[in-house]
Amino acid sequence: MFEPSEAPRVFALAPGVDFPAALVAGLKQRMAGQPPEAMARVELIVNTTRMARRIRQIFDAGPATLLPRIRLLTEIADPIALADLPAPVSPLRRRLELTGLVSKLLDAQPDLAPRTALFDLADSLATLMDEMQDEGVSPDDIAQLDVSDESGHWQRALSFFNIVQRYFETGEEAPDVNAFRRLALEQRLKDWEIAPPTHPVILAGSTGSRGGTNRLMNAVARLPQGALVLPGFDFDTPASVWDGLTDALSGEDHPQFRFARLMHGLGLRPDDIARWSGDAAPNDGRNRLVSLALRPAPVTDQWRDEGPSLPDLTEATAELTLVEAASQRDEATAIALRLRQAAEDGVTAALITPDRMLTRQVTAALDRWGILPDDSAGTPLQLTPPGRFLRHVSTLFQQDLTADALLTLLKHPLTHSGHDRGEHLRATRELELHIRNKSWPYPQPDRLRAWGEAEGFGPWADWVAASFCQPPVHGTHPLSDWLELHVARAEAIAAGPMAEDSELWKEAAGRKTRATVDGLRDEAGYGTDLDSWDYAGLFHAILSQKELPNTDETHPEIMIWGPQETRAMGPELLILGGLSEGSWPNLPGADPWLNRRMRHKAGLLVPERRIGLAAHDFQQAVAAPQVWLTRAMKSDDAETVPSRWLNRLMNLMNGLPARQGPEALAAMKQRGAHWLALARALETPRSSPPATRPSPAPPVEARPRTLSVTEIKTLLRDPFHIYARRVLKLQALNPLQRAPDALLRGTLIHEVLEEFVRQSVSDPAQLTTEALLRLSTQIVGDPEVVPYPTTRHLWQARLAKVAEWFAETERARQQIARPVHFEQMGQGEIPALGFTLRGKADRIDMDERGNAHLYDYKTGAAPSEKEQLHFDKQLLLEAAMVERGAFKELQPRHTERAVFVSLAPGKPREVPAPLAEAPAQQVWAEFETLMTRWFEPDRGYTARAALLKESDSSDYDHLSRFGEWDVTDPAERKVLS
Repeated sequence: MFEPSEAPRVFALAPGVDFPAALVAGLKQRMAGQPPEAMARVELIVNTTRMARRIRQIFDAGPATLLPRIRLLTEIADPIALADLPAPVSPLRRRLELTGLVSKLLDAQPDLAPRTALFDLADSLATLMDEMQDEGVSPDDIAQLDVSDESGHWQRALSFFNIVQRYFETGEEAPDVNAFRRLALEQRLKDWEIAPPTHPVILAGSTGSRGGTNRLMNAVARLPQGALVLPGFDFDTPASVWDGLTDALSGEDHPQFRFARLMHGLGLRPDDIARWSGDAAPNDGRNRLVSLALRPAPVTDQWRDEGPSLPDLTEATAELTLVEAASQRDEATAIALRLRQAAEDGVTAALITPDRMLTRQVTAALDRWGILPDDSAGTPLQLTPPGRFLRHVSTLFQQDLTADALLTLLKHPLTHSGHDRGEHLRATRELELHIRNKSWPYPQPDRLRAWGEAEGFGPWADWVAASFCQPPVHGTHPLSDWLELHVARAEAIAAGPMAEDSELWKEAAGRKTRATVDGLRDEAGYGTDLDSWDYAGLFHAILSQKELPNTDETHPEIMIWGPQETRAMGPELLILGGLSEGSWPNLPGADPWLNRRMRHKAGLLVPERRIGLAAHDFQQAVAAPQVWLTRAMKSDDAETVPSRWLNRLMNLMNGLPARQGPEALAAMKQRGAHWLALARALETPRSSPPATRPSPAPPVEARPRTLSVTEIKTLLRDPFHIYARRVLKLQALNPLQRAPDALLRGTLIHEVLEEFVRQSVSDPAQLTTEALLRLSTQIVGDPEVVPYPTTRHLWQARLAKVAEWFAETERARQQIARPVHFEQMGQGEIPALGFTLRGKADRIDMDERGNAHLYDYKTGAAPSEKEQLHFDKQLLLEAAMVERGAFKELQPRHTERAVFVSLAPGKPREVPAPLAEAPAQQVWAEFETLMTRWFEPDRGYTARAALLKESDSSDYDHLSRFGEWDVTDPAERKVLS
């Protein structure tokens, strides 16, 4: 295939050239005239599976021919020679071993790092070990570094390096995958030195960023029939710039740095790199513009000197579109619209971005048109239904079962998937309503079983109690024990009470998850003892390292790729999304082991390598035939900075007015603005007139025939509340994890005071502050009643502040009258309307003359006299009910007093009802008049008619659409039939 040559053979293709297509074309051109079997002798080494697949597709699309032997970089070893190498251990086993070693080290030296960093440290250490194996760096090389300025940090890092020393010593441990590849590569290179292959060996598509790959590329280039084909080689870079790309610390972030290092190692100059084929870049002028924009610093002089020689930039950027969206949502919507247009026109298009949040938003936006893009990254396994389900189950071992954890799992589509799923969902719905109604923050098995028996869900409730209500598992246990316990419980929850099978391990996601769990089971013996929290963290970390490829029917022409996949180019339209600094390029994370200078001295890769690789990906992608460059100017309410490459491109264009740079940039933005306008139009909701203030007037027969005395205040202040609750029968749902609120506090304090008064009546010696505080501890301090320690203490302290005052004033109250009735129910009738007023008096005392004294406890401020006369008529109505005989067990002569006992902290007091200004007979007569008017057919239930404060909220504000109207708007009465 190649003429004999003493010099290494290195070919290249320019950015923007369809690399696989040009590679195949150049290969066929060189094999022209040779027998068919000659192609089968060609060994073609490529870097990715996608590249290999695309090359096969190109061959398949042409005439019948034998294929070259296509191999991946990870499969270059001789299978016969591999038999002499020790078998590698799985990456999972190595990480489990490292987790155990790091765990023991943290137990012995807790000051090294927090326990929560266990898995991050183990993963980071494993990644560093992989890099050390790939670059041929041993722990001894690390230990010999000059660390005079890093002594404190270095000693901590050295503690971790010491525990992995044995993995680098020959014969001590079986090699991991990277070490095995290094050994296989060394064996292959030795074999080539002894007997170089005579058949063509072509390594194509790699930049040589890794040490092992770079060594292989150097060897292949020197083989008798070996050659390299470099992707995205910048033929427009001057020799002076190539000569400056020598120092990794200053030039690693340049897109062509790896090629400069390769040429230096091979003793080649840029002029020695030949073009592999005659395929030209789609737009040579754009390539020159981007090449100049990405020059290593300082760039100003180069821009000034070479910028005027660029071609007309309007033509060079004619197929470039710049989208600068106001938000990430706008960016995603604009991209989705363009991809939809591409699908409609039959144009192959790909979104290229490292931002997974952006890809998810674009996928969601495309779903409205039924377009599912082919996402090469797939779905992280922990986000699949089986992954989420197993992660939820793993948390059950950590603490007592909470209501939200129970219902989260009960509603999961894999729970009770063995049989009768519909009945399970019905029981779950009823249980949720019961939990919300009874406020069970921590459901107990006996309560669940009792509810099940009462509601006809006995076997189901027994299964829930047995599967979910298990005590937390304390202490450390072997990983294998945790896994068996975890899987057994997950399968029991997934199957349900009557089934032996479930949907847990079915479908593609279930099978992938099962394989991952089986792999963990096989390697569990190499793990360490863990507690429940560490086990859940380890299980999550293992799932997060796996991905599930898209198995649904995806659109054949709409794709989502990662930046590195630009080398397997082919789409007619490339959309480079998320071009903001910190996103693309993604800034290097903090290295817990070595700083960049130490890495450089040790022979490891500096953090800027990732930026340089990303820059090379960008340079290749931006040279495609048609390109979109997109970014969001705001992210999470913070301003973003354009990606350094985009920033340079715009600055260079703005500085070249003679080459129409500003005009070309404006045209790029104008093309993007068109799609942003379409996105805004798509997202703009249809205008609709705001709702008016409602005042529905339902039929008289539908109006409530009974109300409580406390609801009369609501009827006066917010009639719509009564309409929604009593006419429409809508009840506000309690929150699932109900926080201890004023209602619960009031109920408990009422219970304390009632019991205190009862005991003091039977035993006057109990009428003391101490006795009241004992009851407070007994009732409010009960963990079964208030399962929140902080709340229990706060509420007891609140009652303690008023305990002495209450005990003293209670003596005075009992001297006036004797407590007789507590929580007494009464009903007052209005026969003409068929209406009943219900009331429950907290306490009714009787004096020696047979007169009643009513008391109502308020844990907050009591209503003023003015409020009672006009709105808060609770005690006035109860007094009238007493005199009308509404309380059957009570036959008083007269209501002597009605008093609110306010227990507001800092200002406890008694607030009497104004019985003199509003006698019982007058109050009842006014009440009958009020209710008569409410039964008039055209009387509407106006929303927020007279709330005390405009800031007061109602449970039904969303139903009345408050906010579209305000309290100054007139009510629109609507008579319903």
